[in-house]
Amino acid sequence: MSQFYLGVIGVGGVGTAFLQQLSRLPDAPKLILLARSSQTLLAPTPTYLPGIAADWKTASANPDLTKSGALSPEEIASYLSSAPGRAILVDNTSDPALAASYPVFLRAGISIVTPNKKGFSSDLSLFRNIFASAIKGNAHVYHESTVGAGLPVISTLLDLVSTGDEVTRIEGVFSGTLSFLFNTFAPVGGSGAGRKWSEVVAEAKELGYTEPDPRDDLNGMDVARKLTILARLVGLEVQSPDAFPVESLIPKELEGLDSSAEGAKAFMDRLGEFDAQMTEIKESAEKEGKVVRYVGSIDVASKEVRVGLQKFDKDSAIAGLKGSDNIISFYTKRYGSNPLIIQGAGAGGDVTAMGVTADLLKVMHRLR
Repeated sequence: MSQFYLGVIGVGGVGTAFLQQLSRLPDAPKLILLARSSQTLLAPTPTYLPGIAADWKTASANPDLTKSGALSPEEIASYLSSAPGRAILVDNTSDPALAASYPVFLRAGISIVTPNKKGFSSDLSLFRNIFASAIKGNAHVYHESTVGAGLPVISTLLDLVSTGDEVTRIEGVFSGTLSFLFNTFAPVGGSGAGRKWSEVVAEAKELGYTEPDPRDDLNGMDVARKLTILARLVGLEVQSPDAFPVESLIPKELEGLDSSAEGAKAFMDRLGEFDAQMTEIKESAEKEGKVVRYVGSIDVASKEVRVGLQKFDKDSAIAGLKGSDNIISFYTKRYGSNPLIIQGAGAGGDVTAMGVTADLLKVMHRLR
């Protein structure tokens, strides 16, 4: 049985959930590096300990571990390369600098598993370099959780493409945050009548559905990154997430607020001034017997990618979503007029970590 050696970067919500799942695997790889933004824990080489404990607090209290500050990607790659077996890096951060360094790891034969969207949705040249480097280093890259958390979105799309099906269109609700906002603000049954947009955003923030700064959800860029990834996987040469129309839900009058915590507070304090704009959009859809939702779509034939508000019939699958669920529809030649639909929880630490853990198992299986 092959022994695998694991480096994990990021111990936030997803990282902590992943470590918990890792600790319960019957054939877990040996965790030899655990890092967060300013600290790194290493199992001493060349003997290696049985493994680093699967939580930061316990691990950092272990006197046998080597402790240091943040290491560069090159230093981490060098350390993992010294392991006496195949090494895998799990990046549970959203760090663009680390994502830009994926080729360094892959060329060294270190496989990558990650929910970090930045490497796959930033500049197209980086996307290509990542997969070219994986081939060169005989390593693997799995990033299921970059789209739809634990939902099998990317693996399904790759199966469709690799088996020769022709994907004609992809459409869906790709943000758990925006799903919750519109399912609450403009529900099919109309029970949200009278709810103000700013109140719903504040409620979502209080429940932890939004980023600490809700503008990071409302600007639509998270959805745009997911659409960029899917478009590239289906063969479209999308240069970046800002290369196609993305409708922001941030009022133009508030776009000038800075990105600090004070700016976020000022945004929330003033958002109520613009409730009438969102109410008008909702009521306009209701007059047509429809509901408004925030969706992303890819038209493969016309090479058009769009992110923004659309109106849907009340009996449609998208209109019927509940809570913070995602729904992604694949229209293909084989499936005809009835799309292949994937639906379920598209956000949350546990389900995102599940996608990461499943990817780790796939990499281990392929490396054996």
